Amino acid sequence: MAHPEVPTLFEWLGGMDPLRALTKRFYEKVPTVPLLEPIFAHMGPDHPEHVALFLAEVLGGPKEYSERLGGHPEMVRHHLGKHITDAQRKAWMGLLLETADELGLPGDPEFRSAIVGYLEWGSRLAVVNSKGGEVVVDEKAAMPEWGWGQVGGPYIPPQA
Repeated sequence: MAHPEVPTLFEWLGGMDPLRALTKRFYEKVPTVPLLEPIFAHMGPDHPEHVALFLAEVLGGPKEYSERLGGHPEMVRHHLGKHITDAQRKAWMGLLLETADELGLPGDPEFRSAIVGYLEWGSRLAVVNSKGGEVVVDEKAAMPEWGWGQVGGPYIPPQA
């Protein structure tokens, strides 16, 4: 259990406004990256907001993504059949971290380590889930909760 005096990652980064700025700016830059552009070519205008809400919840903020948009099972469904490559995953990571620096999100080692840990873990799951047919969506899957020094553990896909 977290100590009450230790802020969540969401609180440390400054709440929703910085997350919204991050996802907005990131998705403005995506079309300039040839490796990423095809993945997001048909993205709706609400996509940056949805990603901001998802990240907020994972990092200890409001549970709006789960309450309004379907929680973790819905996020998994959004990746099904996308066939994301590891090269695309790495480009996504690099652009997101570059954008975080550009916007002045916290760069202290503890925060950056925690964020990179989640992004590595989560983006690798997105690659696995993007394969499509063989992925079973666990409708009861809880939203990941990431904190300081969190580990995701091994990924054991649900069985059909």
